Formats: sequence, C-alpha cells, structure tokens
Amino acid sequence: MEKIYKSMKRVGAGNIVIGVLIMVVGISVGIVSIITGAKLLKAKSDITF
Repeated sequence: MEKIYKSMKRVGAGNIVIGVLIMVVGISVGIVSIITGAKLLKAKSDITF
C-alpha cells in the first residue's frame, strides 16, 4: 500500500507542474497574440493592396 501512495503523490505533483506550465504557456501566447494584433491594427493605414 505504501508504494501506491508514493506513486499517487508523484503523479499528482507531476500533474500540478504540467498544469502550471500549460497555464504559463497559454497566457504567454495570449499576450503575444494581443500585442501582434495591436501592432497590425496600428499599421493598418500603411498597408496598401
């Protein structure tokens, strides 16, 4: 039984770490998308077709 609890503890800690990393990456990608979108909107008048 002790091995099961140790395994569950490691898996749970690993899941928390992965979740935090995914959140950080998601927030970073969102911020970069907002910044690049704002730059595109700012330069909208300079674009000619």
